[in-house]
Amino acid sequence: MADQKFKGENEQLIDPVAEQPGFDDTESRIAILGHPIHAMSVAFPVALTFCTFAADLLYWWTGDPFWARAAMWAVGAGFLFGMFAGFSGTAELLLVSGIRARAAAWTHFIIAVTLLSLLGANWGYRLYGYETAVLPYGILLSAVCVAVVAFTGWHGGKLVFDYRLGTAKGS
Repeated sequence: MADQKFKGENEQLIDPVAEQPGFDDTESRIAILGHPIHAMSVAFPVALTFCTFAADLLYWWTGDPFWARAAMWAVGAGFLFGMFAGFSGTAELLLVSGIRARAAAWTHFIIAVTLLSLLGANWGYRLYGYETAVLPYGILLSAVCVAVVAFTGWHGGKLVFDYRLGTAKGS
């Protein structure tokens, strides 16, 4: 009876996804001298998203049109740099089988595309009247973008630091 009780103790559970060929292939293919372009390029849209929200808050506080214009340029640059980061990240996702096999990578991808959509909408809304666009909808869009960029950045960091996706394994 005691043998039956502990019989399952030595059995290993097998993850069917981890058994797929190429699951351990997670090194970056879109890189310069081993440095992943996606990881290097995401800092710009992240920082510019926060700068947009800060400029919106400063415009609201001071009423100085400089801050509304600065927010328009920041969100536009954040969107364009985000597109570059998105292209390199999408290429990584599609070209590296070990990244593509993980659901968390697809979740990060979907959140990042949502962010790019919000940044594009925020920029487009400001193009024809940046001062009038800030209050109330521009600042609300900026706040939502900050929340989404924080979420996708945390999730992307989790992919790198917890799963070691896109990093060189070393020897």
